[in-house]
Amino acid sequence: MFGKPKYTIVKIKKKDIPDGLCTKCEGCAQIIFNKQLDENMNVCPKCDYHFIIGAQKRIELLIEEGTFEEFDAGLRPKDILNFKGPKTYVQKIQEDQKTTGLLDAVITGSGLLDKKKIIIAVTDSRFIMGSMGSVVGEKITRAIEQATKLKLPMVIISGSGGGARMYEGMFSLMQMAKTSAALAKHKNKGLLYISVLTNPTMAGIMASFASLGDIMIAEPKALIGFTGPRVIEQTIRQKLPPGFQRSEFLLEHGLIDMIVHRKQLKTTLSQFIDSFAG
Repeated sequence: MFGKPKYTIVKIKKKDIPDGLCTKCEGCAQIIFNKQLDENMNVCPKCDYHFIIGAQKRIELLIEEGTFEEFDAGLRPKDILNFKGPKTYVQKIQEDQKTTGLLDAVITGSGLLDKKKIIIAVTDSRFIMGSMGSVVGEKITRAIEQATKLKLPMVIISGSGGGARMYEGMFSLMQMAKTSAALAKHKNKGLLYISVLTNPTMAGIMASFASLGDIMIAEPKALIGFTGPRVIEQTIRQKLPPGFQRSEFLLEHGLIDMIVHRKQLKTTLSQFIDSFAG
């Protein structure tokens, strides 16, 4: 008879795990190796939770390598109102520029998607929550105008939980009308505009260009709306339905046309462009 096997129990504390090696899924609490997460387009392999990703990464996933030409890369935000708060506007801009490598919360440009030329704009929620100030509005408007001039389809991927940027006051709010007017001219030329809504797409962004797509696509379980659910509940003093303002709820109620998994987005966009812009 063999004796009872002996085991050595090794206790690994959280502090012993190297930083930057793993990420905890916000959907199912699964611990995922970052390498695996990156290879899976930043989607949880267990529950399909779509992690927030930056504008550069989204462009890499959609636009063929070596074909992207960025527009207006040097435009920088200014502290027009000399805004003061716990942090100044200048401090917030500098911090997020350092963290993201962006000058502001959007990247615009042209490139090939499945060999089809498009104009694309992507907002980045990592930069002051993807909010729209003068630079964001101007860059998106210029991109739309270029799409109109060249008679190309326009794709805007929105990831903004901040809406119009309060630090710029009315200068920010006017960008809602400016981007919408540019899209109206694009539409009047019979050109295709596809709006892709990601988590989160809220407030002034959703109340302007994000809601004007000829085709409205959303990622799964994205938070989409104007005011957040907690604020609405406090205002109307009623409990909201389960999943309120999530993609699935909005698809059921007709606000969006379809929900597309991140892995299928490039193929879906290509098919729509072939069908309606070819």
